[in-house]
Amino acid sequence: MENSGTIRITVGGDTAFVASETLAPKQIRPVKAKKRVRRPNDPKPKEWLASELSKQKIADYKPFNFVDGEGVRCSLYVSGCKFACPGCYNKAAQSFDYGFEYTKKLEDQILTDLSHDYVQGLTLLGGEPFLNTQVCLPLVKRIKQEYGDKKDIWSWSGYTWDELQKESSDKLELLSLIDILVDGRFREDLKDLTLQFRGSSNQRIIDVQRSLQANKVIIWDKLEH
Repeated sequence: MENSGTIRITVGGDTAFVASETLAPKQIRPVKAKKRVRRPNDPKPKEWLASELSKQKIADYKPFNFVDGEGVRCSLYVSGCKFACPGCYNKAAQSFDYGFEYTKKLEDQILTDLSHDYVQGLTLLGGEPFLNTQVCLPLVKRIKQEYGDKKDIWSWSGYTWDELQKESSDKLELLSLIDILVDGRFREDLKDLTLQFRGSSNQRIIDVQRSLQANKVIIWDKLEH
């Protein structure tokens, strides 16, 4: 008589009882494919030049906002970016043809908006400001000329600090006029919405003027998280 869970096997007159589970076909667990991490584009030094790419267009202008840096700010969103960061919050502005033409009238309006005492400064975003230096450089120079150090300049960039040191002269000139740089591509795999003024943990908030003087990256001293 067979026991529960056993099978009787007779071979050549010999009989044996074998546990049924040893004869059952083994179930093969499917191997989960590793999720492919999507990464932004990585340029070589001086591979992307504003003189060849920029159409001098603007995706948006937002005066008197509280989200694009410290204090009340006027934010200029330029059009065009080659980094193509997966998960970019402003994907439409990656196109250099997106938006409207930058004009002297808009520049005058930005200067007027900055004149209010409660406005701390200008923020450059995009798109990629360092691929739109034909717009950003004259604007920042004019702000510095009219307001001196009374208004600060913030900029976001997909370029890292180290990459910018190897870049074209127009990018280096723009960097020299900026007070705070949020550097580095947005990384979807490092996304962290709790970070201050950043979308992913690889990005840094850099005090540009102190960094240039020290010849090394100095992080903004008001960084909280």
